[in-house]
Amino acid sequence: MAVERGGAGAGEPIVVCGKLTKIFRDFWMRNRVRAVEDVDLEVRRGEVLGLLGPNGSGKSTTIKMILGLLRPTSGRIAVFGKRPDDVAIKKRIGYLPEESYLYRFLDARETLDYYGRLFHLERRQRMRRVEMLLEMVGLEAAQRRPVGEYSKGMQRRIGLAQALINDPEFLILDEPTTGLDPIGTRQIKDLILELGRRGKTVLLCSHLLADVEDVCDRIAIMYGGKVRLEGTVDELLVRQDVMTIQTGLLDDRTIEQVESVLTRHGRSIERVERPRQKLESLFLEIVQRAQAEGAATSGARSGGKIAEFLTTDEQADQGQALIDRLAGSVEEPASPAQEVAAPQPQAPSPATEVIESLAVPKPTEAPPRAKGPHSPAKDQDVDKSVIDRLLDPGSGPGKAE
Repeated sequence: MAVERGGAGAGEPIVVCGKLTKIFRDFWMRNRVRAVEDVDLEVRRGEVLGLLGPNGSGKSTTIKMILGLLRPTSGRIAVFGKRPDDVAIKKRIGYLPEESYLYRFLDARETLDYYGRLFHLERRQRMRRVEMLLEMVGLEAAQRRPVGEYSKGMQRRIGLAQALINDPEFLILDEPTTGLDPIGTRQIKDLILELGRRGKTVLLCSHLLADVEDVCDRIAIMYGGKVRLEGTVDELLVRQDVMTIQTGLLDDRTIEQVESVLTRHGRSIERVERPRQKLESLFLEIVQRAQAEGAATSGARSGGKIAEFLTTDEQADQGQALIDRLAGSVEEPASPAQEVAAPQPQAPSPATEVIESLAVPKPTEAPPRAKGPHSPAKDQDVDKSVIDRLLDPGSGPGKAE
């Protein structure tokens, strides 16, 4: 069921596609496949849009053009008002591809830390987010295992976590529940609903139509590279010629009386049945009952609460952290006699440290090499410091983590 959205700026388009066309050509530049043709599509801020269609309908090609991974043959496309290949908008987007392309020899913690470094998150913030995401996707117990040893469902879990590490404004999920058990599927749907309530924008591509129906506000159905139908869930699915009345259990006599009333108005009871719960609800109930009894499992856990940084504003926490760092950099005032006798050099302010760390180091003349035997260990230390600075520009000398 669609969830009502609110907030300032709701409905403002953040992705606009106009007459978008993509043609794949062969070696001799002959048209081979017309994957996307004249697609007009908008993704509005704060909504969950479901992009549906059978295999080969152009969904993944459209997503790749939105991400700037493919160039359109013709038409126009804008993301956050900029070209999709503009690097400045990448930090505002999270992407979970259809296949989990992860480094097989990194464990879950190292994987999330690596992607956090790509977004230039400082170490303390990275560690905090890694902990929360591992708990959210239920991989704390398997966080030190290489990702290459994970099952497909566990790889989807860590893939979802890496898509959320930068707290994106716009999240693209391509078949997010592939390989997941019903518990993980339910968790993904709850996460999408929560992100929508927070005002984030989600583009969901899935073949599981029931899942799309549960979480999406609007649906676009593609076939043959074109958008064939688009609208809200209620506009497309609510039947206008039938009405359902749900009540408690009725006996036969009461049903006959209701039918007589309907007959006087030219209507009749078409079907009388007892509603049944969804299989998903029954499955989750059995699992929760087993967990309450303390039953053990060797697979991924069902997952914890949604990571705090995805549902709350971190600006207050960052402000407090900055205050703590500023307070920690202030030294105890020296006595007047000490100041006269031996004035101490002032400690650089945090702002100065930031400017110095961002400045490009000036080339300096290399010191003369000392004569004597070569020291491989020293060279390894120098190489290690250079690699550390490349991986984490904020961890240079003088930076407080």
